[in-house]
Amino acid sequence: MKNFKANGLPLLIGSLPMESHEKATKLVLEYTPDIPLWVQLPLYREEGMVPQFLPGLPGFTNGSDKNLLDTSKPEFNEEFLAFFEEYISITESGADLCTSRFALSGARGKGFFEFLKQIDEKKSPCIALKGQVTGPITFGTAVKDENNKDIFYNDQLKDAAIKKLALNARWQAHEFSKRGAVPIIFIDEPALAGFGTSAYITITKEDVIQSIEEIILEIHAENGLAGVHVCANTEWDMLLGSGLDIISFDAFSFFDRFILYPERIKAYLDQKKILAWGIVPTGKKEVIAEQTTQGLIQLLHAQMDELADKTGIDKETIISQSFITPSCGTGSLDLDSAKTVLRLTREVSAAFRQR
Repeated sequence: MKNFKANGLPLLIGSLPMESHEKATKLVLEYTPDIPLWVQLPLYREEGMVPQFLPGLPGFTNGSDKNLLDTSKPEFNEEFLAFFEEYISITESGADLCTSRFALSGARGKGFFEFLKQIDEKKSPCIALKGQVTGPITFGTAVKDENNKDIFYNDQLKDAAIKKLALNARWQAHEFSKRGAVPIIFIDEPALAGFGTSAYITITKEDVIQSIEEIILEIHAENGLAGVHVCANTEWDMLLGSGLDIISFDAFSFFDRFILYPERIKAYLDQKKILAWGIVPTGKKEVIAEQTTQGLIQLLHAQMDELADKTGIDKETIISQSFITPSCGTGSLDLDSAKTVLRLTREVSAAFRQR
C-alpha cells in the first residue's frame, strides 16, 4: 500500500440526502467511478453514524430508539461473554467474519450491499473502493449506558465498541479486496473537533490514538488503507503521528489551522502517506451556491503552494499524495446542493489530474 498514489483523484465523504440506495449508488458511480464509496442515507435512522454500528454489542436492545447499551439487563453478562468468544474465534481461530455479528446486515446494511451489487455489475474496474466506520471517540461519547454515562468511560463497553468497529472495518476491507480493488476505510471522527474542550477534558491523546490504532490494525490486516475524517479542526499533530494512511481535513474552512504543523505534515508525507483536501464546502446552501470550479482550483493551488513552501516538498509530489474531496458529507443538504458538491469535487479533481 505504500506505493498507492492518490494522484488528485476525487473521493467522497459518506452521506447523501436521498431515499433510494440504488439511485444514490448510481450517483456516486457517476461522479467518482475510479474510487466510489457505499452511501449512508441519514433519512433512515438505522443508517445514522451511531445506530448503524450498535447491533451485536452486549447490552443492545433491538427496537430501541436510544443509543443505549444496558449493562443492567439480566442477560448482559451472557451477551458480553458471547461477544468476546465470537471476537476471539475470528481473530485467533479464523472463523468466518462475513457471517458474524461484525458485518452489517438487514436495514443497516442496505447501502453497503447495494454498493457491492452495482460494483459487481460495473464493466470497468475500480482503482479502489471506499467504506467507513464511525470513529471510537465519536461512537463512545454518543452511546450511553443505563445511567446515561458515555460508554467511552466504561472500560468494558469501550473495549467491546472498539473491537466491533475494528472488525466491521476489516469486514468491509475484506469484501473490497475480493473484488480486486484497494480497500480504503475511513474512520469518521466528528467528535475530535471538540477534543481538548471541557466536553472531552478527561480523554487524552493516548486514548484517541490507542482507540484508532486498534481499528487501523484490522484494516491493514486486509491490505487496506486506513483514513480518518474530521469535519472541522482538531489537534492534527496526534493524527499526523499515528499509523493512519490518509488524513481528511476541511481545507476550505480550516487550512489555516492545519498548516500550523508543517514539520509534522512533512514527516507524514515523507512516509508516502496521503492528504484528502476537503476543498468543496458542504456547510451552507448559500456558500455552496457561491462557489465556482475555477475559484476552488485557485484556492487549492494557493494552499498547496503554501504547504510546499513551508515543508520543502515539491508541489507535484503533494498532488500525487492528495485526494480532492468535499469538506464533509452531504446528507444534511438538499439534493441540488449535494449534486453541486459532487460536480465541483469532480471538476476540481480533473484540473489537478491534468496537471
